[in-house]
Amino acid sequence: MRALVLVAPGEAEVQDVPAPVAAPGDVVVDVQRAGVCGTDVELYTGEMQYFHDGVTTYPVRIGHEWMGTVSAVGEGVDPGWIGVRVTGDTMLGCGRCRRCLGGYQHVCAFRGELGIRDGRPGALAEQVAVPVTSLHRLPDAVGDAAGALVEPGGNAFRSVEAAAVAPGERLLIAGAGTIGLLAAMFARARGVDVHLLGRSERSLGFARSLGFAQAWSDDDLPDLPWDAVIDASNAPQLPARAVELVEPGRRVVYVGLAGSPSLVDTRAIALADVTAVGILSASPGLAGTIAAYASGAVDPTPLVAATVDLAHVPGILAGIRPDGAGPGPKFHIAIRDAPQDGQDQGVSR
Repeated sequence: MRALVLVAPGEAEVQDVPAPVAAPGDVVVDVQRAGVCGTDVELYTGEMQYFHDGVTTYPVRIGHEWMGTVSAVGEGVDPGWIGVRVTGDTMLGCGRCRRCLGGYQHVCAFRGELGIRDGRPGALAEQVAVPVTSLHRLPDAVGDAAGALVEPGGNAFRSVEAAAVAPGERLLIAGAGTIGLLAAMFARARGVDVHLLGRSERSLGFARSLGFAQAWSDDDLPDLPWDAVIDASNAPQLPARAVELVEPGRRVVYVGLAGSPSLVDTRAIALADVTAVGILSASPGLAGTIAAYASGAVDPTPLVAATVDLAHVPGILAGIRPDGAGPGPKFHIAIRDAPQDGQDQGVSR
C-alpha cells in the first residue's frame, strides 16, 4: 500500500509499504480522509521535541487527523465493527497504569501516539491499524471532511470547556489558526462573545469571513475585560501576556506551544488568583466534538483550503500551498475517494 514517509529532516516521500495486519485487539481501517497539521510539520523539519527525547526516530509515518472505514478486525474484536465509519484517538495509553485506569490515558507515561511516537505508523496511508478501544463512530451527519477534523476539534472543544466561560461572557483567543478558529466556533455555539487575536491580515481576514468580526491585531486589540483567554498560538511571549490580559479570578488556557520556552511570572498568576490550564490532547473531547459536528452546532469544513492526494503532501509540509487552494489553514488528503464535500473547491490532483 502507499504511505507518506518522513525519511530524514526535510525529506518526505510516498512509498509502497507492507499493509497492516489486525493484531489481537486491533482493527484495520481503510483511510478515506486525513489532515496535515503543525505537529506533522515539526516532525518533517526535525524540530519536534520528541526527537530530542528519543521517543521518535526517522523514518516516521505521520498522520493523526483521519477518518475511514473499518475493513478488518483482530482476535477479540467484535466483527460488527467491519464497515463502520470511524475516527480514532491519537493518544494510546497502556491501559494498565494508574493514569489509564483513572481516565487519564492521554497522559500515560507509556503511551503511544499514532503517527507521532515510534511504534504506531500514522494514517497518511491507504490503511492504518489502531486499537479498537481508540475508535469513535462517525454518524452519517458527520461527513468525511468533518470526520478528519474531529481530532483538532477535540483540542479546541477541551480548550473552551477549560475556559469556563458562560453565554454572554467575553473570550479572547490568541491565534487564528486551525485550533484557534475551531475554539472560536465552539465558543460561539455556546453564546460566548468571541474575540480573536492574530498576526497576519490574511488570517484575520479569513476569521472575519467566518463571521468573527471581532478579529484584532496586536495594534488594535481593544482594552476590554477578558473573562478568559485561550492561547492557541505559537508565540513565546503570549503565555505571559495572556495572564496580564485575563480578568482576576478567571482562567487562561494554554493549547498552543512555542518552539522555545515561554516565561510566565507565577506571581502574576497567584496575585490575580488566575487559574492556568494546559491542554495536551483531544482525547477527552472527541465525543463532544463529534456530537457538535453532527448536530450542526459547529461546521469545521470551511477551514479546509484544499483536498489533494498523497503526492502533494511533501510540498505542503515544505510550506507550498497547492494551486487553487482557498484561504483556510487546513489541508486534507483524499486517500481513497475523490472529494465529495462542497467545501473542497481547491482540489488539486
